[in-house]
Amino acid sequence: MRKLFAEFFGTFWLVFGGCGAAVFAAGVPDIGIGLVGVSLAFGLTVLTMAYAVGHISGGHFNPAVTLGLWASGRFHQKEILPYILSQVLGATAAATVLYIILNGGNAFSSEGAGAFATNFYESPVYNGKSFSMLTAFCTEFVLTLFFLLVILGATDKVANGKFAGIAIGLALTLIHLISIPITNTSVNPARSTSQALFVQGEALSQLWLFWVAPITGAIVGGILYKNLLQNNK
Repeated sequence: MRKLFAEFFGTFWLVFGGCGAAVFAAGVPDIGIGLVGVSLAFGLTVLTMAYAVGHISGGHFNPAVTLGLWASGRFHQKEILPYILSQVLGATAAATVLYIILNGGNAFSSEGAGAFATNFYESPVYNGKSFSMLTAFCTEFVLTLFFLLVILGATDKVANGKFAGIAIGLALTLIHLISIPITNTSVNPARSTSQALFVQGEALSQLWLFWVAPITGAIVGGILYKNLLQNNK
């Protein structure tokens, strides 16, 4: 139960901090943090929780990471479902708090792609550019694959584990810097689900991609690291 609570709180913090930065602070004229600030917010949530509760649960905070670690041989199959359930519940709880805060200020909106920090494809949200479903899938797949390579490498038994949280947090920051204009960045099915539940509509109909692409990318990343990069000596 300690592990599941750790995953709940860690995923809560990721969604509350990252999506909260996006909905509250990104678009404020003149003083807003912009996309760079949102990218840093997501990275900082993972970095801080990796050190806060990572020693308890391993610090997954993401169903794709859980499945990628399982594919690499570092996680037991019997724990997959409880971990994923805890992550989705934590993300949804965070989205609920964000909704309450926004609704209290009459600021909640479900209109348009990307509303409430939801993920999307085939929508010209940034600079009038629209990326296809295939492009979005490729982006989420590749970025989650490399995210797993970073996680597995930084936490390898022969690596300096004291700095793993920093490497993983910075990797997530970089991922957001690359892909916010393409999909609003998922690489995390729990984060995508929590926001889509409140927006409904197209956000829910497109949600399948933000489960399938990150999970397949993570599993491939786990297999690649296990068979090509891991030092088994």
